[in-house]
Amino acid sequence: MSVLSEDLTPRLVEAVISGELTPGTKLSEPELARRYAVGRGSVREALLRLEGLGLVERLPRQGARVVQLTAEGLIELFAVREALEGMACRLAAAAISREEAESLTRLLDEHQKFVDSQEVYLRQQGEEDFHYLLFKASHNQMLVGLLCDELYQLLRMYRHRLSYRHSDPRLALREHRQILDAVLQGDGELAELLMRRHVARSRNHLLAQFQEEMQ
Repeated sequence: MSVLSEDLTPRLVEAVISGELTPGTKLSEPELARRYAVGRGSVREALLRLEGLGLVERLPRQGARVVQLTAEGLIELFAVREALEGMACRLAAAAISREEAESLTRLLDEHQKFVDSQEVYLRQQGEEDFHYLLFKASHNQMLVGLLCDELYQLLRMYRHRLSYRHSDPRLALREHRQILDAVLQGDGELAELLMRRHVARSRNHLLAQFQEEMQ
C-alpha cells in the first residue's frame, strides 16, 4: 500500500517500537522505498528523524540500523529522564492549568478503576499517558519536546520489549497520585523529589528485567 512521504516517519517509528523492525536490523533505503512506495529521499529523511529519536544508529561502513537495546543505554536514558521529568514536575506545580489538572485527575481515576477490575495498570501512549500529560503541563516547550518526542519513543521501545512483567500496578498508580497531589498543591520541590524516586524505581525494575532476559 502506498504511503505518503509525510506519513513515513510515524510508520517507521511504530515498526521499530513494535519489533516489526527488530533491534540491530540493517535498514536499506531502496528496500524501505519499495516497501512503503515512496522515494529514497523520503526514506532518507525519515531515517534521519528516527536517528534523532534514538531509534536508529549509523555505524561506520555499515550504514543505518535499528538501535540495539542495552543495559547501558537503558541506564543512560533513565538518568536523563530522572532529571528532566523531575524538572517538568517542578515547573508544572507552578504552571498547570485547571483544565490540565482536571484531565490528569480523571485519567488517574480511570486507571484506578482498571487496576481494581483487572490488576493491570494501563500503560498507554500519547494523550492517555500520565507522564506525557504531566510534561505538557510544565508549559516549557523545549522540555516538552525533549520528553515527549526525543526521549519518549525510545522509552516506548524499552517498555514494549520488556512489557513491565511482574510490576506492581497499585504501587505505580499510588506514586502517580502522590506526584499529582504535590503538583496540585503547588509544591514543586516535593513533586520533583517524588518523580525522581518514581523514575529511579522504574529504572531498577526494567534493568532487572533486562538483565534477566539477557541471561
